[in-house]
Amino acid sequence: MTGHGQHQVVIIGSGPAGWTAALYTGRANLKPVVFEGAAPNVPGGQLMWTSEVENFPGFPHGIKGPEMMGKFKEQALRFGTIVHQENIAKVDASKRPFHLTTESGDVITCDALIIATGATAKLIGLAKEMELMSAGAGVSACATCDGAFYKGEELIVIGGGDSAMEEAQFLTRFASKVTLVHRREEFRASRIMLDRARANPKIFFETNQIPHEIMTEKKTVGVFEKDWLVGLKVKHTKTHKEEIISAGGMFVAIGHTPNTKLFEGLLDMDDKGYLITRGQSSKTKIPGIFACGDAQDSIYRQAITAAGSGCMAAIDAERFLAGH
Repeated sequence: MTGHGQHQVVIIGSGPAGWTAALYTGRANLKPVVFEGAAPNVPGGQLMWTSEVENFPGFPHGIKGPEMMGKFKEQALRFGTIVHQENIAKVDASKRPFHLTTESGDVITCDALIIATGATAKLIGLAKEMELMSAGAGVSACATCDGAFYKGEELIVIGGGDSAMEEAQFLTRFASKVTLVHRREEFRASRIMLDRARANPKIFFETNQIPHEIMTEKKTVGVFEKDWLVGLKVKHTKTHKEEIISAGGMFVAIGHTPNTKLFEGLLDMDDKGYLITRGQSSKTKIPGIFACGDAQDSIYRQAITAAGSGCMAAIDAERFLAGH
């Protein structure tokens, strides 16, 4: 094994939370080390699949998701952050310093650990789905992030839980019509959320329908021509009849999976796998280990809130180290 040595702070993850934590700990002269991930993980988090970000303060004309993450990283590097393009495979927190083992078998130790591993949106698994999402061409997993791009459009929401109802309700602020597609007649959504959606005159329901194929056409956006979603072919679970629902955009709202499997049995999690932090802090049950971003936030899931919690984790880690 090749030892990476002892460090004050290690940060696992490289989305808005991770880079913000690196920026703050770097400015505090803690010389943070960031493990930004490697395949199959995507360094930069979910914003690497976002074509345009218009709701992050400081970018009045918007910015591409990958470009934003590049700027986050550049700023963290300016203050001495060390970056490894590796995944952490094991965390031994039985004593301090904590021992982290990479997938290649290298070992690094640290006095404080910040977890910023994020979450991954669950997708349907259809052909073109990821391609169109990364291109910003009609597929999204975040209505709050992208709804404003679809003013006057007919939209589709996939899902049957509270998240789907909430996304559909939100999208009616912009869309002319929202069709909620669900594979069953029964919904997992709470009664109050379902009743609100049913009472909204812009929301229509297609039940017992399984998404079968994404329909696309060439569309010119600016100076570029690219495939764009124009509808979704669905198949009825009982009659097996196929039909096409026309739409200018589709929002997948079947949930997110927090990237926290590495910490199972080590840290407290809720029933969905989100890390549980103490009170209004980033502290986990183990002193010296902090969690931030979408790995512990199942509610807001925004770049700005992730960055804010990364700041909190950095300050918590700095104060912890000062006291030890």
